[in-house]
Amino acid sequence: MALPPKPHPTFNHIAMSVAADLLDEAGRTAMLDFYGEVFGWTEMPTLTADRERLVLRAYNHEQFVFLVADSEPMTAPAMDHFGMSVETVADLHGMRERALAYAKREDDVEVTDVDVEDYGVVKLHGFYLRYRLPLRVEVQCFEWQEGIDPTRPPPDA
Repeated sequence: MALPPKPHPTFNHIAMSVAADLLDEAGRTAMLDFYGEVFGWTEMPTLTADRERLVLRAYNHEQFVFLVADSEPMTAPAMDHFGMSVETVADLHGMRERALAYAKREDDVEVTDVDVEDYGVVKLHGFYLRYRLPLRVEVQCFEWQEGIDPTRPPPDA
């Protein structure tokens, strides 16, 4: 069965090289537990290879985080990250609260405060978190001014 065409290309994954120890059974279990509890991500088990690869499905088969072992794993400065968008401010705070709860039992969890940037037509709510990966995840919620359709370009564009 053919899927309907997409109106435009979409981002579908991010790949990071990590140390093989992160992808052993204990490492995979820890990653699946955290990212499952906080974000609802799940393992794509047919792609798992012990100490070689872990693929975290982010809500569907076409959105995922691809982790591969490398003898020279990726390193990243503190502000390097990838972003996720949630529908509501309540969703954003729910994810942050789950991450903070996890941080009470796991020292490797980093969670920032929620920041709100007001650009007039949109308020951008967001926070960062990191757990065992070289890149942080930024979770954002776009609170659009009433009457603004974010799926359409502005009339003067």
